[in-house]
Amino acid sequence: MFNRLSRRQREEFESHALVHLNTLVRAAVRLTGSREAAEDAVQETYLQAWKYWRTFQPGTNCRAWLFRILFNVIKKTHRANQEHIVVEEQDLANVLRFDPAKHFEVIEVLEAFDRLAEDQRAVLLLIAVEEMSYKEAASALGVPVGTVMSRLNRARTRLRRMLGRAKAGPLAAGAGE
Repeated sequence: MFNRLSRRQREEFESHALVHLNTLVRAAVRLTGSREAAEDAVQETYLQAWKYWRTFQPGTNCRAWLFRILFNVIKKTHRANQEHIVVEEQDLANVLRFDPAKHFEVIEVLEAFDRLAEDQRAVLLLIAVEEMSYKEAASALGVPVGTVMSRLNRARTRLRRMLGRAKAGPLAAGAGE
């Protein structure tokens, strides 16, 4: 399999795709809730990326392309295992500007986040945690920018409703625009 690409293509793969390894692992841990499952998903992501590297268009966003593959791998695994996407407390706490005195509030937000629909969790993770633009998130999820915006709006609205708040801090508006 590794001999299918030319030397130049292998070098391009290394310089464009492998630089995102740590970012993909962090996101996969957040999405799967397990380091082991995350590493498996990222390994499969890179195998798929290698296999289809010839289809990657130079000059486009490699990070978003890899995230799209990662989401597809996790969705496939999710369907097979009937698990759901989770976010680690530390990651969402950073988004909320965590204050130790507000620990219980963070737990409440995490529980609410976990009750969001999978598509809403994914878009909120990419925009609020990974700090992707709407365009990058759309590319990663394989949906139009308008869909990202509407899912993000629904996610924020539902979170506010579940938390009984008028605003949910950085999750309320403005992130990713």
